[in-house]
Amino acid sequence: MNTPDPSQVAERLALLRAAMRQAQIDALMIPSADPHLSEYLPERWQGREWASGFTGSVGTLIITPEFAGLWTDARYWTQAEQQLAETGIQLMKLTSGASVQYVDWLASHLKSGQTLAVDGAVLGLAIARLLQTALDAKDVTLRTDLDLLQQVWQDRPALPAAPVFEHLPPYASKSRSGKLADLRGAMQQAGANRHLISTLDDIAYLFNLRGADVNFNPIFLSHALVTPTRATLYIADGKVSPELRTALADEGIDVAPYESAATALAALPADSTLLLDPRRVTHGTRQWIPAKVKVIEAINPTTLAKSRKSEQDAIHVRATMEQDGAALCEFFTWLDQTLANPDRAPLTEVAIDQQITAARARRPGFVSPSFATIAGFGANGAIMHYRATAARHATIEGNGLLLIDSGGQYLGGTTDITRVVAVGRIGDEHRRDFTLVLKAMIALSAARFPRGTRSPMLDAIARAPLWAEGLDFGHGTGHGVGYFLNVHEGPQSISPSTMPEPQTAMEPGMITSIEPGLYRPGRWGIRIENLVLNRSAGQTEFGEFLNFETLTLCPIDTRCIEPTLLRDDEKRWLNDYHATVRKRLSPLLSGDALAWLEQRTETL
Repeated sequence: MNTPDPSQVAERLALLRAAMRQAQIDALMIPSADPHLSEYLPERWQGREWASGFTGSVGTLIITPEFAGLWTDARYWTQAEQQLAETGIQLMKLTSGASVQYVDWLASHLKSGQTLAVDGAVLGLAIARLLQTALDAKDVTLRTDLDLLQQVWQDRPALPAAPVFEHLPPYASKSRSGKLADLRGAMQQAGANRHLISTLDDIAYLFNLRGADVNFNPIFLSHALVTPTRATLYIADGKVSPELRTALADEGIDVAPYESAATALAALPADSTLLLDPRRVTHGTRQWIPAKVKVIEAINPTTLAKSRKSEQDAIHVRATMEQDGAALCEFFTWLDQTLANPDRAPLTEVAIDQQITAARARRPGFVSPSFATIAGFGANGAIMHYRATAARHATIEGNGLLLIDSGGQYLGGTTDITRVVAVGRIGDEHRRDFTLVLKAMIALSAARFPRGTRSPMLDAIARAPLWAEGLDFGHGTGHGVGYFLNVHEGPQSISPSTMPEPQTAMEPGMITSIEPGLYRPGRWGIRIENLVLNRSAGQTEFGEFLNFETLTLCPIDTRCIEPTLLRDDEKRWLNDYHATVRKRLSPLLSGDALAWLEQRTETL
């Protein structure tokens, strides 16, 4: 989908306002969501981007006859300011990624007797309930039966049609039958004889299937309904081959048309007890379920199960990290050589994305990038989710810091890494900021904590070295990561905006990022990110403890470090890490890339 320019945004807002007048709607809300509450959306449901021109992955657009506002969090403020300029849409700054301040805004600005419209098919059930409560108190009507985008979006994309494929052994360490047996055990324990799953990563995990319906995440559009004896996968015709359909049927899994999920739920017998996750289903989907059916609301058991990778999974992830790290060494070798060549053509941020993806593509098991590469030089590095485009990018020349956040999807795991490297000469301020971020990353990487610690509680460990200097950053410290699945995965989240609820407990086998940062708008940005694996760290009289095994393997640029700011134990952590990186990546490299690795992992 082509991102609109300001004049196109103005035209589209006018079309939406005309549709609102015709339907007697006083406010329209367009969330960043699809019927499965995915983070990355198929083009058909990128309506907020179509209407606003804002390309960030998170944002809520609200339109009234006199006002248009886009609510997003600190990760996207700089980007949103640029993309919303001259569109007539006001940036509304959320204080955290989990904030729902737009609900308060609607409740305070809409008047008794007025009507808010939101497409219920893409409105999360939890948000719908918040909205309903807030609007009821003001005597404002909430309509969820309208999709005004469908009326005005002339060339709206169709549903994706990419085929589904199996995630096979040895990478799939547990069979579909085994996962279904585990799920049915959890259903029985919850007192349910039916279970609805609408979130795509849960479905892909459960059935050991993958797809390509969503950029960067190997998932496919579907719903699933599980009973004590059979399971049904609701998916568009043609996406499952006859051979795969037969294999699924042999394991008690039926395949039905995607749109028939609504009919199937509406026909549930009266004695059904249905388990569903209210945070992972939309209001529209919930409306399919008849009132006679008893509903149990709890987290999807698969969400917890897939967050805990098996030891066999971990073996494949470690091997994947070695291949990914080797690819990055080859990329950074190319980068250093290119920057050192006085006769080269200008090097742009766009070329970084192309080269880093090409380096990964040469590695076994690579499938695709795991998200859009962020390559920001100088001031662009301070835009947390910046993305260079052919129309808007910087040339990498002169002096400064280059931030590169990238990742890959491999059959044996999902990677996500951020490194910042020096270009030309950098100053003392650069080194101080870089070293403080490194101290923050080391602080959490080296932590030991009781098993079951709520993941948000760990956030302060990383921030403490920055807080001590009066500094902070506007995003979470870490997110869960899937196993050849979504690069952002729950339920664990090391973030102050996540409630420390029971399901956020840290358990062995979870993979999480550690990525503190520091951003100087208009100057530079720094983020250092590794993925880590929760592992047992021994038993004491106070219970079992966990610590982190660092999975990511790539040198940290010591040219950016001010050594006097590091304690001896921090230097030891860094030197040990670099020794591990050198030992594990050396067998996969040769020539210039091997020489680069050896130089970049020298003892500090």
